[in-house]
Amino acid sequence: MTTEQIYVKLLPIVKTYLPEDVAADEINPDSDLTGELNINSAHLVDIVLDVEDAFEVEFANEDMESLRTLNDAIAIIHKKI
Repeated sequence: MTTEQIYVKLLPIVKTYLPEDVAADEINPDSDLTGELNINSAHLVDIVLDVEDAFEVEFANEDMESLRTLNDAIAIIHKKI
């Protein structure tokens, strides 16, 4: 699976958890999940759970600690599939 394919599959998962004050078109691979996109920690856990299901991977604690941007998520997923 390519980086672009991962991004395309990841995007709708992240969009589901965006707060109302963040437009979906503001998302890009460098978007900071908690800072720029205002995704709270509970929703971040939900995103990880959805990603684990969608990509059939498992995030370790150290993966969660390094998860800041969509590019981070893409790199983790890419490494695990």
